Amino acid sequence: MDYIIRKISKNEYAILSDFLYEAIFIPQGIEKPPRSIIEQPELQIYIEDFGKADDWCFVVEVKGKIVGAVWVRIMDDYGHIDDETPSFAISLYEEYRNLGIGTALMGTMLQFLRKKGYKQTSLSVQKANYAVRMYRKVGFEIVDENEEEYIMVCRL
Repeated sequence: MDYIIRKISKNEYAILSDFLYEAIFIPQGIEKPPRSIIEQPELQIYIEDFGKADDWCFVVEVKGKIVGAVWVRIMDDYGHIDDETPSFAISLYEEYRNLGIGTALMGTMLQFLRKKGYKQTSLSVQKANYAVRMYRKVGFEIVDENEEEYIMVCRL
């Protein structure tokens, strides 16, 4: 599948709400929550007022349509490590998953963060999420966990 990875444009920031919703892990057999769930403060932190210092985003396009995004920002979220470590978020529309696009998107962001001089990036992921394997593949390591989630860090 042909795709293009590029930096997001300011006029496209609103699409991050779509990808925030797509990033919510839904275990098999569980009904998707209503889209309004992303209005909760603990989720809004990922996208609200996006575009400040330390906010970076790449999108992936297929045939001119944005089908995925990876973004980071320094925030006090589930995967927060410290105030110098950007938290990592990624999602693709369902039909574009498991094609290697997410891995390429992550690689682009990790390379970008290295060039910017960040020492590491972090994320939180539910243990049952199939993406844990992809995160490990690109260099994330588990540094902490609770009953449901891993906190993972990728040293840059």
